[in-house]
Amino acid sequence: MRRSGFWFVAPFLVLYAAFLIVPMVIGLGASVTDEGITGHAGFVGAANYVELFQDPAVWSSLGHTLIFTVVSTPAIVLVGLAMALLANRATPERWLYRLAFFAPYLLPVSVVVLIWSWLYQPGFGLINDLLTRLGLKEIGWLSTDGMAMTSIVITTVWWTAGFGFLLYLAALQEIPKQLYEASALDGATPFQQLRRITLPLLSRTHQLVIVLQILASLKVFDQIYLLSGQGGIPGVRSIVQYIYESGFTRFRIGYASAISYVFFALIAVVALLHFRLTASKAER
Repeated sequence: MRRSGFWFVAPFLVLYAAFLIVPMVIGLGASVTDEGITGHAGFVGAANYVELFQDPAVWSSLGHTLIFTVVSTPAIVLVGLAMALLANRATPERWLYRLAFFAPYLLPVSVVVLIWSWLYQPGFGLINDLLTRLGLKEIGWLSTDGMAMTSIVITTVWWTAGFGFLLYLAALQEIPKQLYEASALDGATPFQQLRRITLPLLSRTHQLVIVLQILASLKVFDQIYLLSGQGGIPGVRSIVQYIYESGFTRFRIGYASAISYVFFALIAVVALLHFRLTASKAER
């Protein structure tokens, strides 16, 4: 019986080791070398790790990533929750809400960037055209660091809020309707029902959505790289983009691997903190 169980999971274990464990070990080995594009790798010990902690570009890229995470995560969570509350209402058009709210999440990042690049264009872009029609000045959405970060956050919220929306909608449908009916008989208003019933019963979903969004935001790369013209705006460069540039533009594979492992440790700490907090609340 045990042998049959082993052979059942053996294909998964082989693929898991081949595509995750082995590359991780190879990357860890590369992080202590000066490996470049030629393939020659000389052992340098902890030199790459020492250098990255002294590299201003690492800290600035990490700072941009943290700013993006702090700004985008609450917005995505709140927008996803608001959309779920709207789509959960027993109205004939709720199917249209669900389709419209979730559809952007299904788009590939290249299509999302193409849409929003056109919207942000100076002169003929839809947003700036509306501003000029209202008698307002055009905004250089992607021309300065501050506005570029704002534009990227707006694009990301529009694109990814559908994932949180789906989780919140599923959780809302699990709340017994009798709770709302009983509270309505007691004279509770819709706002009181939201505050006293809905939000408390969504606490587990809040935790899940927030942590998943934090982890996703920390790993942001695609929309920043493409919207900024393949890294043309240094003020919005993320840490993952800097890893990419170090490895595939400057061809410092060993140095890029070292940054990757330090960043991996940061993400692991965030996940571990969430696990500990969740476990302590469950014990209570």
